[in-house]
Amino acid sequence: KAQPHPLPDLPFPPSPMARTASLFLFAVLAVASVSAVAGSTPAGKAYLEANKLKEGVVETKSGLQYRVMVAGKEGGPSPKAGTRCSCHYRGTTIDGKEFDSSYSRGQPTTFAPNQVIAGWTEAMQIMTEGSKWELTIPSEIAYGDRQMGADITPGAVLVFTLEILKVGV
Repeated sequence: KAQPHPLPDLPFPPSPMARTASLFLFAVLAVASVSAVAGSTPAGKAYLEANKLKEGVVETKSGLQYRVMVAGKEGGPSPKAGTRCSCHYRGTTIDGKEFDSSYSRGQPTTFAPNQVIAGWTEAMQIMTEGSKWELTIPSEIAYGDRQMGADITPGAVLVFTLEILKVGV
C-alpha cells in the first residue's frame, strides 16, 4: 500500500528519480556547508600556533590573538558595541602584504565595533582610548571562507595594527 505523501499540497507524489535527486542535492549542500566552515588555512593555523608563543601575545577563547603595542590610559573609555570610534589601522596578510591602511591614506576612519569583523568587535571592546594593538585574527572571526578583494583569500588569517584614537565620536 502506498504511503500518503508528506506534502499533501502537491498534485502528485514525487517520482523515485525526484527523490534521488533531492537526496543528492541535500548531500551536496551538506558537504558544501561543512567545507564552507572549514576555518583557517593550514598556513594560517601554523602562523597562529607560532604567534601565540611570542612574548606579550594573549589569546582569547575565540582564537583572537593580540599584543599591546601602546597601552591606552588606565581606566580610560572602552567602546560599547555601538559606540563610534576614530581609529587608525593597517591590515596585512600573514606574509606581510598590506591590503588596507588608514595610515597610508593619512586619515583615520570612524566606525563602531558592531560595524566590523568579529575579531575587531571583540578587540575594540577590551581596548581603551589611546590603545594600539597588533591583532592576529583567525578566519573564523575575520572573513571566513569569503574572498575579499584580491588579497584576502578564503580561510585567510589576518594581521592588523589597530589604534583607537578617540572613543565616542
